[in-house]
Amino acid sequence: MNTDNSARLFSAACEIIPGGVNSPVRACKSVGCDPVFIEKASGARLWDVDGNEYLDFIGSWGPMILGHNPPEVIEAVRAAMENGTSFGAPTPLEIDLARLVVDAVPSVEKVRFVSSGTEATMSAIRLARGYTGRKVVVKFDGGYHGHADSFLVKAGSGVVTLGIPGSPGVPEDIVKNTVSIPYNNEEKLEETLRNPDLDIACVIIEPIAGNMGVVMPKPGFLEKLRSLTEELGIVLIFDEVITGFRASLGGAQARFGVTPDLTCLGKIIGGGLPVGAYGGRKDIMAHIAPEGPVYQAGTLSGNPLAMAAGKATLTALARPGFYEELDEKTAWFAKELGEIAERHLPGRTCINLAGSVLTLFFTSGPVYDFESAMTSDTDLYGRYYREMLAQGLYLAPAQFEGMFFSSAHSREDLAQALEKIEDVFRKLSAA
Repeated sequence: MNTDNSARLFSAACEIIPGGVNSPVRACKSVGCDPVFIEKASGARLWDVDGNEYLDFIGSWGPMILGHNPPEVIEAVRAAMENGTSFGAPTPLEIDLARLVVDAVPSVEKVRFVSSGTEATMSAIRLARGYTGRKVVVKFDGGYHGHADSFLVKAGSGVVTLGIPGSPGVPEDIVKNTVSIPYNNEEKLEETLRNPDLDIACVIIEPIAGNMGVVMPKPGFLEKLRSLTEELGIVLIFDEVITGFRASLGGAQARFGVTPDLTCLGKIIGGGLPVGAYGGRKDIMAHIAPEGPVYQAGTLSGNPLAMAAGKATLTALARPGFYEELDEKTAWFAKELGEIAERHLPGRTCINLAGSVLTLFFTSGPVYDFESAMTSDTDLYGRYYREMLAQGLYLAPAQFEGMFFSSAHSREDLAQALEKIEDVFRKLSAA
């Protein structure tokens, strides 16, 4: 595979962009190679600047659930663009998308749009603190909620991929108000929330962990969390930036039947454009300015192009059978992948599946929290990644992420991918 143009561009980028990339994991350091630069995409495929074609299992890190360039989304953005790209003023599209979100997501009675998932989560914890008058945020080890200061404590995603223990630049005065506890550990959860010395404003959780790799909640864990937070007057925030409109039309909360007080959204609600949102109970959302005293603002919040893309995407997702078909297709692929891995590397892999997202961990498993995820052989994943890329299969350049499937992935696409994956595992087992 020739990647000369990508190499030239990466060298040029490193001269003027930190690390040559605008989001750290894209540099591909953890998988032992340099990134390829993408030129275009369509359906389930990408093409790089050297003309190489890839079957895409990143989907822009989740939002491309309809595949790349779906006609209904492109047409909606084109129509909105003809009226202007940004006004810094209210538009009817904001109301349209807000109604779709409120109608779909059980916890959301009112919603505020922002420009990213990080904005959504940092705004939600500010709101929780303002609403409760308390300070402490409880999160879970390996949970990644964006790069706001409060969240870079035992964080997952690119932080753990790069081996960064938190981050320089985060003051101790902020870190001391964040408590991180093990995911799926009910005993530690109850001990922490009942601690009289902690002034806990909120608990924020990915209801299905997605940033230490995909990790499902143990049966009863989310229910226990909901019961405790209700009893103790603690605001429960579900970070559904990944799972919102991915786990189901109503997100993980609809799938599990557990309703938080606030929900953070992103990825899919932007239809591929930069959008985030947070919403929840009316009495809590009433504390956000200008209705209340908790300030949050953004010039590009509610951008008309993003609202149009989100509206078209969510409308498409509401069609009958969409999630059942996508989840069944992903489950079939996961089963076949697991059999291939077991044939060639018996006892050395573990697959965690959540709807249309899965993670193949190179560990003897099972993986149920951050500590067990960290037993993964990241060097082996790096070899796997490089071999997969050479086969035209585009994965996340990090062990602790997921494979995202879309409605654009056909059974034929996936069957052909499995044949290539078998070849990759043969090479891994022979090494």
